Amino acid sequence: MLKMWKTEDSGEEWEMKLKLCGGGKFKKLKTSVVSRSPMKLWMIRAITTVLLWTCVVHLMSLGETWGPRLLKSWTSCYSHQDVELISVPAEVILPPKRVYKNNGYLMVSCNGGLNQMRAAICDMVAIARFLNVTLIVPELDKTSFWNDPSEFQDIFDVHHFIASLRGEVRILKELPPRLKTRVELGLFYSLPPVSWSNISYYTHQILPLLQKFKVVHLNKTDARLANNGLPLEIQKLRCRVNFNALKFTSKIEELGRKVVKILREKGPFLVLHLRYERDMLAFSGCTHGCNDEEVEKLTRMRYAYPWWKEKVINSEMKRKEGLCPLTPEETALVLTALGIDRDVQIYIAAGEIYGGERRMKTLMEAFPNLVSRKKQQLLLTSV
Repeated sequence: MLKMWKTEDSGEEWEMKLKLCGGGKFKKLKTSVVSRSPMKLWMIRAITTVLLWTCVVHLMSLGETWGPRLLKSWTSCYSHQDVELISVPAEVILPPKRVYKNNGYLMVSCNGGLNQMRAAICDMVAIARFLNVTLIVPELDKTSFWNDPSEFQDIFDVHHFIASLRGEVRILKELPPRLKTRVELGLFYSLPPVSWSNISYYTHQILPLLQKFKVVHLNKTDARLANNGLPLEIQKLRCRVNFNALKFTSKIEELGRKVVKILREKGPFLVLHLRYERDMLAFSGCTHGCNDEEVEKLTRMRYAYPWWKEKVINSEMKRKEGLCPLTPEETALVLTALGIDRDVQIYIAAGEIYGGERRMKTLMEAFPNLVSRKKQQLLLTSV
């Protein structure tokens, strides 16, 4: 029987003792010890490593669960003065991308004022959705009476516009490089669609052009889709674009909040869009109450824009048909008949009224607390 009583013995001493215990068994025992010792050491190290990592993982999970609660009572480790809490914005859940076979790319150039362009964008999104095409972010009118150089992203939140509609239609900021080169070479089709067309017009006339040329440019988009007789899905989408997807930029929204705040500080107010600007009167041919010089200026302006199809217009006939905007004088009568308090603030949300103070005199006498856009701008600069 072998007794190991001296652990500090060297290898040679162990070998001598083993020889004394039994010469025949020594070789067999030596071979077993040499072959098994490395294997046992490797297994012990591996098992120890796994156990240590398991303990670390459990300790980390426990720390995340209980650590903050325990540390709150330790002023030295956790205090609101020493730790700055960063508020994480709520995650925006985007709709899944709509998967469909792309029939081409639709470029759009809007025309008219902001209201007309906004309505046109709603129409073009609905048309792109119905035709299964990719819409390029619309280009805004820069050649109208207003000569506004603003791009789409200057007025609307372009990222929100694209992301909020990704479940309906694919929208890109610009054409892919290959197609952009084709457009630069003139290898695309451009046309003004027919006004007040039904969706079948776009199915039978525009879709074949998209499939043939891959890129179609609609260069006039105001009032190009009918209001009635459309599938309910299209009407819903137009509303969704107008009231959700077309969100103003943060700068414009902030300016709007400032305007409303200033008006509210002075009591109840009413916002009035007279639609009595020079371009509106020239386009419609409504010249009631204008003198001969003003009528002449409006006529010259109408002829200056070749895409305004109506040139010779009978103003009185148009007025009798109810196709003219209310004059400032008529607006004063309507507001009075509605029982509007004469001391209420009336904010004129429009451009320069054609005829100036002469045409606004009756309205100002009936409602002296008028706030023009120019006056509102002065108030904003003083804030």
